[in-house]
Amino acid sequence: MTNSDALKPKSSQQQVKLRRALLAWYRRCARPLPWRNNSSPYAVWVSEVMLQQTQVANVIPYYLRFLQAFPTLKSLAQAKLERVLELWSGLGYYRRARNLHAAARRVAAEFDGCIPSDYPQIRSLPGVGDYTARAILSIAYQQPFAVMDGNVARVVARLKALKGNINQPRFRSAVELELQKLLSRRSPGDFNQALMELGQTVCFPRAPQCTICPCHKWCEGYRRKMPEAFPAPRPRRATELHYLAAAIIIRRGRLALVRGLDDGLLMDLWNFPGAFGKTRADALRNLDAKLTGLVQSPLKFGACPAELRHTITHRSIRVHLYPVEFHSSLSRTELKWFPTNRLNRSAISQLARKISEVLREGP
Repeated sequence: MTNSDALKPKSSQQQVKLRRALLAWYRRCARPLPWRNNSSPYAVWVSEVMLQQTQVANVIPYYLRFLQAFPTLKSLAQAKLERVLELWSGLGYYRRARNLHAAARRVAAEFDGCIPSDYPQIRSLPGVGDYTARAILSIAYQQPFAVMDGNVARVVARLKALKGNINQPRFRSAVELELQKLLSRRSPGDFNQALMELGQTVCFPRAPQCTICPCHKWCEGYRRKMPEAFPAPRPRRATELHYLAAAIIIRRGRLALVRGLDDGLLMDLWNFPGAFGKTRADALRNLDAKLTGLVQSPLKFGACPAELRHTITHRSIRVHLYPVEFHSSLSRTELKWFPTNRLNRSAISQLARKISEVLREGP
């Protein structure tokens, strides 16, 4: 112990030891994720946007393809939105891609292509919230900002035995207060990533691996032998059942798709024409009305050859597919033809991708 350590209060000394143990563990055991090899503000930004509400394993291939296609912010700013959405297709939460593209254009136009290192300026960019701003500033610019996501909140809640759940403002404030005390001012980026890594690989929501945790000596949840009690589970929104009728329109090896799904969902992406309903029959009636308005031609619906299930946030969707025939030339409609062999390289939704796989497999 150094002389300066001896002068610190016991609680402060424990925080120093915890911080050192956490950082040492991270530098020894952190997974070799591709964005950890590139700490440029642009690369950090892309990774943080992709990682929002998405598992790490799913992000890796998208991140690599995206950076290969758009290696610089300038290249992203100059790209067409359609191309950006094509590379994002299948990753979900497509508003992230639209905001990332819009923000890149603004940085190129207003900040000479340099992502701001000032908190108010970076927060002013489309889609950049408090969490993303703090992550970029700490990891890319080494500024002393703590970040909190669900993994970080869980780790801190167990360390300090904090009551409540992440949806409660009082609980979030308590976590933020503890984070500010623990934050490494010398290595804020590594510290933030270390807490996230710990929550993702050791401090699991269920059956945490406490005995190999570098912080268990200072963990109140572990001391009480009840780490899973912290934090309390957040209330879950009830799942809503929806029916979707989707039209399969094929001509000369091409499929007809439309922008958006229905009910304001997936508006930036191409989808099979669809309509929601409270029942299967209701959905089919709504699809009939929707297509009639698009093509202004008599429709002929075939028997449903397949059905599948899909989930979008709190919606549990039962999808029924219907072959549709009509005689309109489609010269002035919202439908667009896509070659079946190029469909998966287009900016289609994950649901459209799933439907195309069902069609390829056949009955």
